[in-house]
Amino acid sequence: MNKTEMIAKIAEKTNTSRKAAAEMFDAFVETVTEALKEGDSVQIIGFGTFEVKERPARTGRNPATGETIEIAASKAPAFKVGKTFKTAIE
Repeated sequence: MNKTEMIAKIAEKTNTSRKAAAEMFDAFVETVTEALKEGDSVQIIGFGTFEVKERPARTGRNPATGETIEIAASKAPAFKVGKTFKTAIE
């Protein structure tokens, strides 16, 4: 399912226009993104938690040359599945 299909499904389930559903979807994504940028996590009970994971600096290897390289520390968004959501799809 892509974004357009998701918006169409939201519009159908909420009995709203696709434009309104698109605005709600975009607002949700923007709100989650802003919260993660600020260092917060977003917990939706029964669905899951969006959070930022810290990746430490490490040594890696270039597969083409075999040369050892340093990989810088970074932050990455992560999603931890909630129990209710997990059991619903099993």
